[in-house]
Amino acid sequence: MKYSIIVPVFNRPDEVDELLESLTHQTFKDFEVIIVEDGSQKPCKDVCDKYADILDLHYYLKENSGPGQSRNYGVERAQGDYVIILDSDVVLPDGYLEATDKSLTSHLSPLTSIVAWGGPDAAHPSFTPVQKAISYSMTSFFTTGGIRGGKAKLDKFYPRSFNMGIRRDVYMELGGFSKMRFGEDIDFSYRIVEAGYGPRLFPDAWVWHKRRTDFRKFFRQVYNSGIARINLEKRHPGTMKLVHLLPMVFTLGVIGCLLLVVAGAGLYIEGEWLDAHGLRPTDNMHQGVGFVLCALGLLPLLSYSALIFVDSSLKNKSLWVGLLSIPAAFVQLMGYGFGFLESWWKRCVLKQDEFTAFEKNFYK
Repeated sequence: MKYSIIVPVFNRPDEVDELLESLTHQTFKDFEVIIVEDGSQKPCKDVCDKYADILDLHYYLKENSGPGQSRNYGVERAQGDYVIILDSDVVLPDGYLEATDKSLTSHLSPLTSIVAWGGPDAAHPSFTPVQKAISYSMTSFFTTGGIRGGKAKLDKFYPRSFNMGIRRDVYMELGGFSKMRFGEDIDFSYRIVEAGYGPRLFPDAWVWHKRRTDFRKFFRQVYNSGIARINLEKRHPGTMKLVHLLPMVFTLGVIGCLLLVVAGAGLYIEGEWLDAHGLRPTDNMHQGVGFVLCALGLLPLLSYSALIFVDSSLKNKSLWVGLLSIPAAFVQLMGYGFGFLESWWKRCVLKQDEFTAFEKNFYK
C-alpha cells in the first residue's frame, strides 16, 4: 500500500463525514484511512461505520492526549509507504491523491529524495461567508505573509498538519510529533529540515479547509499559534523570522492608534466644553490638535481595512466576504499578537517552562 491517511478527531463527527465522503471520490485508490478518536465526547464511530465497506478504513478510540500524539498513534498502525496527515475539518477535491502522487513521482529529483511535502488550502464555494473570510485571513499575503503555501511569501514553506505528507520510515525515525500542545506541526517540520530532509510544496495537492466557524473560536486558535511561536523559538533557536514578529508589531500599532484616537477625541471634547462655558477664548486649539490626533490614529486602520476589503472582495468575488475579511484579518493578527506577547512574558521574562506557562489549556 502506498498511502496511509491519518486523521485525529476530537468531537467533530460531522466534519469526519464530509472528509470521508470526499475520500470515496478519489481517482487514485491505493490508500487506507486511519481515524484516531482522541477521547471525544461526540465520537464519530457511527460515521466511520457508514464507510467501512467503501474505504479501507480503520477506526481507533483512545484517551485524550492532543492531536500530535494521536497522529503518532495512527502512524504506528499504518501500512502505507507514505503517511498523509490531514485535519478533520478538510475536504479533498477528487484529484487530491492523484495530484499528490503525480507530484511525488514526477518531480525532477529522484523519488527517494522526496521525503516530506505539504500542500496549500482554500475555501470551498459552499463555505459560509465567515468561513471564507477566515480562510482569506489565514492565506493572504497581507495577513500571514503567504507562509502557508502561497506563491508570494515572506518565509520558507513548512508543511502544516492540515495537509502534510512524509515517508513513513522517516516519520518513525524522527519520532513523529512532539508533545507540544500548540505548534507541534511546525516543530515537526523544523525537525524534518534539521535532519536534512527538505520538505517540498506541492501546489496542486490542495485541500478545502473549513477552519473555525466563528470569530471567537478563530481568536482562540490564532492566540494559541502566537503562544506556540515563542515555544518554537525556544526549541529551535534562530527560526523566528520577521514575518513571525509582524502580528505582534501590528497589535501594538493598533493599540497605539486607538490611544491616539482616544486622546484626540478627549482633547476635542475638552475644547468644546471650555468654549461652551466661556472659560477661554475660542481659538479651536484643542479641537485642532484633537482632530489631528484622531486622523493620525484612524488613517492607518482605515487604510489597512480598505486594502483587505478590496483584495478579499476581488479574490472571493463578494463584497460581503470582503467586508467580513476586515474583522477576520484583525482577529487573526491581533489574536496571534496577544498570544505571542503572553508567551514572551511568561517564557522570556518570568522564565517559566513550556508546560508550566500554559498548564491550564495544555490538553483538550
